[in-house]
Amino acid sequence: MGRARGAWCGPWAAGALLVAVVAGGFGLYWFQPWRLWQDETVREALPEVTAPASAPPAEAPSGATAAPPPAGPTVLASGELISHEHPTSGTVTFVRLADGSHVVRLEGLDTSNGPDLRVWLTDAPVREGRAGWHVFDDGRYVSLGRLKGNKGSQNYPVPEDVDPSRYTSVSIWCDRFDVSFGAAELARA
Repeated sequence: MGRARGAWCGPWAAGALLVAVVAGGFGLYWFQPWRLWQDETVREALPEVTAPASAPPAEAPSGATAAPPPAGPTVLASGELISHEHPTSGTVTFVRLADGSHVVRLEGLDTSNGPDLRVWLTDAPVREGRAGWHVFDDGRYVSLGRLKGNKGSQNYPVPEDVDPSRYTSVSIWCDRFDVSFGAAELARA
């Protein structure tokens, strides 16, 4: 009996315990399960960018009228978020600001928190259920940055070199596990 007890307390047991502790620590780091219970709410207003000051408008040729630039933000496309890997809801709008720049706006966002969530502008179709979880990295996409919070309203500037007409959807993308938490098809306004 004493000999069997000594075998369990020897170097094999210490090695097994060390492996279990390291594996558990790595698993906690990788999955970050505590984030499922941590909500981060962001409440950003739509940016009010004024057009740059310019010279007075030149005289329009006779019979023609010059169209003034838009006075405020213009919604170019919008859509409702659907759930994929995690329950997700809210509205996505693609907005052109008065200065000509673009932002993707998430309004009323409600999703799970996760370990490496991004906002992606993509050309992928939005599909319901498991069929839609992994399609967004198959085609063209632009990462607009880390998700600022898993709840609320927030803005993501679109880089100037991005052609808005080439993208048809937005995904809340988990970069660590290559899966969509939720996505919205953008319907042109």
